[in-house]
Amino acid sequence: MKAVWYVRNGAAREVLEYGELPDPEPGIGEVRVKLHASGINPSDVKFRLRRPLDFEQIVPHSDGAGTIDYVGPGVGSHRVGQRVWVWNAQWRCPWGTACEYVVLPEAQAVPLPDAMSFEQGACLGIPALTAVQSIRLAGSLAGKTVLVTGAGSAVGHYATQMAVLEGARVIGTAGSGARREDAEQAGAFSVIDYKQTAVGPRVLELTQGAGVDAVIDMDFSSTAALLSENVLKAHGVYICYGSNTTGILPVDLKTLLWRSIDLRCFLVYDLLPNDRAACIEKLSGWLEQGRLKHRVAKTFRLRQTAAAHEFVESGSKRGTVVLRI
Repeated sequence: MKAVWYVRNGAAREVLEYGELPDPEPGIGEVRVKLHASGINPSDVKFRLRRPLDFEQIVPHSDGAGTIDYVGPGVGSHRVGQRVWVWNAQWRCPWGTACEYVVLPEAQAVPLPDAMSFEQGACLGIPALTAVQSIRLAGSLAGKTVLVTGAGSAVGHYATQMAVLEGARVIGTAGSGARREDAEQAGAFSVIDYKQTAVGPRVLELTQGAGVDAVIDMDFSSTAALLSENVLKAHGVYICYGSNTTGILPVDLKTLLWRSIDLRCFLVYDLLPNDRAACIEKLSGWLEQGRLKHRVAKTFRLRQTAAAHEFVESGSKRGTVVLRI
C-alpha cells in the first residue's frame, strides 16, 4: 500500500518519506479501514518535530475516514462496507492514517453519516471529540455565558457550535479577521480580537461586570491570567485542553480558592472509556441530525504530505488540513 512515514524527528521535507509498505491485516477485535481521507492536527506536526519516537517507524496522523473492508476474529461481518471515521489511530501505536489502510480496534471506527463526506469525517477525531468533552465538563449550559478562546480554531469552531446547541451565549476570541468570521459563523454573539483588545475588560463589559459561567480554553499558558481579572464567575468552571507552554506555570490560587473555581484539564487522547463513549454518542447524535458545520481548510494528495504539514505549521489554516488518499 501507499504510505507516508518518518524514522526521525525533523522538518517535514527532510524526514517524511512516501512509498510502499505491506498491507496490514486485522487481529482479534480489529477492523481494517480503507482510508479515503486523513486529517492533520497541530499535534501531528509537533510529534514529528520533537516528540521522541516510541517506534522505529511512524506513519503519522490520528484522524481519518474511509470504509471498513476487512474484519478480524470477533468482529461481526455486518461491519464490512461501513463508512466510518476513526480516532487515536497513531496514539501509542506506530501506524496512523497517512496511508491507504489502517488497522485498529473496532471501537475506534465509528459509523459516518451518509450525508457527510470522507473529508469532513477526517475532521472529527481530535477537534470534535475535544470540543464535546469540553462541553460535557462545562455542565448544563442552558441560559449561561461561555468564553471560548480560539473560537475560530478547529476545536473552537466545534466548541462554539456545541455550546450554542446546548443553549449558551458564546463570547469568542480570535487573532485575525478570518478566524473572527469563522467564530461568528459558528454562533458566537461577540468575538474579541485578542491582538487588538484586552480580553478581560472586554468580557466584563459584554457581561455587565458579571463574568462568564465557563471558560473553554486552548492555551492555559496565556489565558490563565484572566482568572485574576474575575472574568470567570464564582463557582464557575475553567476547562483547559491545551497549552503552548508546559511545565510549571503560575496560577492564582487565591482566586481559585476564594471564588470556588473548578479547574478541569484533560488530554483528548487519554479519555476514560466511559467519557469517550459518552462523547461519541453525543457527537454521533449531532452528526446524524446534521447540526454541525465542518471546516476543511485545504486538501492535499498523500504524496503531498510534507507540503500539507508545512501548511499546518504556517498558522494560516482555517479548519482541518486533510489528505485525500
